[in-house]
Amino acid sequence: MDFNQLITTVNDALWTYVLIGALIGCGLWFTWKTRFVQFRMVGEMFRLLTDSAVYTSSGVKHITSFQAFAVSVATRVGTGNLAGVATAIAVGGPGAVFWMWVIALIGSATAFVESTLAQLYKLPNKDSFIGGPAYYIQRGLHKRWMAVLFAILITCQFGLSNNSIQANTICGAMQEAFGIAPLWMGCFLVAISLIIVFGGIQRIARVSAVLVPLMAVGYVILALVVLAMNIDLIPHVFKVIVLDAFGFEQVAGGGLGAAMMNGIKRGLFSNEAGEGSAPNVAATASVSHPVKQGLIQALGVFTDTLLVCSCTAFIILISGLYQVPELNGITLTQSALQSEVGASGPVFVAIAIFLFAFSSIIGNYYYGEANIRFITRNSQLSTLNSQLIMTLYRLFSGGVMVMFGAMASLELVWNIVDFFMAFLTACNLVAIVLLGRYAFRLLDDYRRQKRQGIKEPVFHRSQLPEIEHELECWE
Repeated sequence: MDFNQLITTVNDALWTYVLIGALIGCGLWFTWKTRFVQFRMVGEMFRLLTDSAVYTSSGVKHITSFQAFAVSVATRVGTGNLAGVATAIAVGGPGAVFWMWVIALIGSATAFVESTLAQLYKLPNKDSFIGGPAYYIQRGLHKRWMAVLFAILITCQFGLSNNSIQANTICGAMQEAFGIAPLWMGCFLVAISLIIVFGGIQRIARVSAVLVPLMAVGYVILALVVLAMNIDLIPHVFKVIVLDAFGFEQVAGGGLGAAMMNGIKRGLFSNEAGEGSAPNVAATASVSHPVKQGLIQALGVFTDTLLVCSCTAFIILISGLYQVPELNGITLTQSALQSEVGASGPVFVAIAIFLFAFSSIIGNYYYGEANIRFITRNSQLSTLNSQLIMTLYRLFSGGVMVMFGAMASLELVWNIVDFFMAFLTACNLVAIVLLGRYAFRLLDDYRRQKRQGIKEPVFHRSQLPEIEHELECWE
């Protein structure tokens, strides 16, 4: 058994017997305890996108709600939306799309809880706040070992292996559309990635705030045009998705399990709800109440899966090319679009995947940076050693792993990502289940203030006296 086969076997066992049940169970629990926050407060989510920046007394401008939303969507909206959806359909059938929707609808409540906790336990930093699961695990659960474990896992998952996926998909799309060799495309990606990642979160936020709306709106418009051209096929597409998700043939042949597993795996890779990634950037925002970023990040899950992923799925299913065994990943998406809009389809997808995946590379890098800073923050390392570690990480994240992804096989990079994603998600779910009660109380407080006519609810740490000493912000 070679390495690929071994890691595939381990991944299948982890996802089949552990992660699928945990993700659905936690999502349903959080949905119930928050009284269906992801459905009842959609209007408030959109309103909060215009929440203005807050300035400190020293005049330092922190990250706005929209910028935090843009960075988190930048990592969500990427390879998973174009190549990941295609892979899920190719392997699990059209029914995988249904399970992607399910994990998004219930997972948005999980995203609300984890991002609200990240805001609650955030710490002040030089040019923005800093926080995430590692911080709420240490300060909320008082388990340093578990916090360090999470920090290591998320750095391996996002800062390293996820970036190889993005680079692999960009290179595949560019080779298909323009004939550019992966080696040269990889060199180009390394150069521009390093320029961005050495600029820090402020530059990442500014770049993402431009790229994310541009790429998302352009891709959705094209998808809507394709759907309008095939409006008579939409009912058939929905029928295929639902029947394949619950059909008797799938149950008898084991296809139902494949559809569920691949839909949930690729759905989680895309929207990241419960994985513990988005809370790292949610913590950077300067807001008046932790619930604001919880709502913003719940909206991010909807934006990613119900909008962008669905666009890709409908284009592929309308084309019918998902039944061609030779097509998979980004080449399936490119071929499907070509069948609908002509020779310009693969070119558009190549450009779109470049914007989608490159914005993910720079966003993924920040998740690793935040967690490396967590590990070194209270360690015995000197300032010089800490800076050296950060420099090496930047070189590996924006350089080595990007080039590795450009040259490695599609199967290998996906297997590595699935492996780390399973352990990372399990670690984070344990933490947010144990700390979730604080997110529920914060939501009750936010709703109470809104009922009193307060447009911008405010939180003070004295409102949670039992953990007030654990909170460094919210004075």
